[in-house]
Amino acid sequence: MPMEPAPDLNSLSLADVARLLAEKRLPPVEQLNPDHCGNSDMRIARDGTWYHQGSPIGREAMVRLFSTILRREPDGSHVLVTPVEKLDIEVEDAPFVAVELKNEGEGRGRKLAFRLNTGDLVAADADHAITVREGEDGPHPYLHVRGGMEALIGRSVYYELMNMALNESSEPVGLWSDGAFFRLDGAA
Repeated sequence: MPMEPAPDLNSLSLADVARLLAEKRLPPVEQLNPDHCGNSDMRIARDGTWYHQGSPIGREAMVRLFSTILRREPDGSHVLVTPVEKLDIEVEDAPFVAVELKNEGEGRGRKLAFRLNTGDLVAADADHAITVREGEDGPHPYLHVRGGMEALIGRSVYYELMNMALNESSEPVGLWSDGAFFRLDGAA
């Protein structure tokens, strides 16, 4: 089954994004329970680069395909799951990176959508929350994707979000998307 090219977020309205999200069908990895077969010799680096046996995977379609069978286990580890095998995969931070932002509206009427490094689209809402956790090296913003997996929000995208929030002068600092408010200042 050939993978379709990743959509161009700039050419889509958020209504188009919602339609594409409704049409997307991922393999039911959360329902699969095959035997654990070992390690995949794969790693997802903090910057979202996928590696196999220490070498980057250069084919975007291959990365997108592997991302559809990725699952987070209850213990926080990640595995690649098919109907017949389950293989460990190392994830340094988050398995995805939000690399592009689409904004429509403002204030409580705003809607935000993100394109991930895998080409997936995610609309921020109550089920796909934006969170910011403070680290020793500053804030770490994330977007919930699915099944306990998150996307690290890329630095330029986070700056874009913060700029919008600061321009709105909301207190606390944050943004609305699809009826949900997300704090961007790292406070609980």
